Amino acid sequence: MRTPTTMKFRLYPIALLGLFMLATVAQGDEGKMCSASVHDCEQAIRTMLTGRRYLGVQLQELNPGLLIRMVTPESPAERGDLRPGDRLIIVNGHSATNASIKDFKQILSDTKDTGRLWVIISRHGAFKKLDLRLEPYSKTQIDKIVAQHLAQSHAIAATSPQP
Repeated sequence: MRTPTTMKFRLYPIALLGLFMLATVAQGDEGKMCSASVHDCEQAIRTMLTGRRYLGVQLQELNPGLLIRMVTPESPAERGDLRPGDRLIIVNGHSATNASIKDFKQILSDTKDTGRLWVIISRHGAFKKLDLRLEPYSKTQIDKIVAQHLAQSHAIAATSPQP
């Protein structure tokens, strides 16, 4: 519960949109282990991400508003000049000063046809308009995400891709 005197926040990785919640069950202190087969997980992740556009940020939900917590290296967000600490003011014409993560995800979803996003941010007290373009995951990025899931949820060590 949020109170006016206490600021609590939640962190949400926008890029993966709950990807690693795919068929997982908690296994005590050992972390999460996936109950699906390695092949099924790999296929599901590849199917889910192929052609899907992403921005590459983690947001921090403030009381009120949204703050860029992390920007994925070499992502559309980094190329568009978003930086950690930027506060979202307007996103595609929608006020973000009282927005939630859910609101932001809906705005991203609404851009599925064009992949274009414009934001006004507050950075160090100054406002700045940025034009961004959501981009599809590359094969290399998908391979990395698959390897990370297999290592974390199936205890399979990552291997170098074969030429």
